[in-house]
Amino acid sequence: MKEKEFIDIIKSTINPELIGDDCAYLEDLGIVISQDSLVEDIHFKFAYTDAYKLGYKAAMVNISDICASGAEPEYMTVALSLPPDKDGEFIQKFYEGVKAAAPDIKIAGGDITGSCEKVYISIAIIGKTAGRTISSRSHAAPGQLVIVSGEHGNSAEGLKRLLNGENCPEKFLNAHLMPRAEREFSRQIAENITAPYAMMDTSDGLMDALSQIAYSSGVKLSVNYNKIPHDAFVDKANVLYGGEDYKLVATIPESLLFKLDKAFVIGKVEKGLGVELDGKVLTKDDIESKIFNHFKG
Repeated sequence: MKEKEFIDIIKSTINPELIGDDCAYLEDLGIVISQDSLVEDIHFKFAYTDAYKLGYKAAMVNISDICASGAEPEYMTVALSLPPDKDGEFIQKFYEGVKAAAPDIKIAGGDITGSCEKVYISIAIIGKTAGRTISSRSHAAPGQLVIVSGEHGNSAEGLKRLLNGENCPEKFLNAHLMPRAEREFSRQIAENITAPYAMMDTSDGLMDALSQIAYSSGVKLSVNYNKIPHDAFVDKANVLYGGEDYKLVATIPESLLFKLDKAFVIGKVEKGLGVELDGKVLTKDDIESKIFNHFKG
């Protein structure tokens, strides 16, 4: 089964009111909350990372979800499940990495348990919403611009080279092992926009984010590939479908552009449904067949 099918089962089993975006917006409390997990040999391998880099990335990918909502990350809890071969030095280096990624975010607790063979990490982050307009993937509207915060495909290129034992330039290596959440890009949008808008990070790939926004909002996102920032050495498939770049994609009114220090316009929101790439409408099934699926076996 697909991850999205599991989510549909969960939504049909419990109250789905708060399920849909990567962060739950608890408006009555003035916060957003998100939780994400990393599993050894699914999300990372110790053949090419270490405890410090792992702690850094585990924190940063969760911060990215808060940024996608437009909120300001404030508190974090960390749960670790460790096999017998991991010792106190591993834990120290892991938390040093967490602190390096989030020096201003307060670690408010968590949990630590044993595991049989693998390392399991689960992090929850709470973000403040005061003074910010919170996004939703269902809020894209015709007439808005589609923007991204930076290059796509670098993380997938780094992973490919690591797995193949190839020379990996620092740019691609850091994109995969030590990504940076787009906190300033998120802040500038959320503090200046007043209209409803959509924003997601591209942790599962740019096309996945575009598709989810389009179908959640009931609109068409018309995108020009040549306007998507990318490195010339990265192939097109990784630019579009490669995950873990942790950039942000948003739909905003054109009048907001001058208030953003860095934004790349890659298309526009139109009436219709789905994602149109260079004039060709892509089916939802076609996009989902090319993105990473945890449960494909």
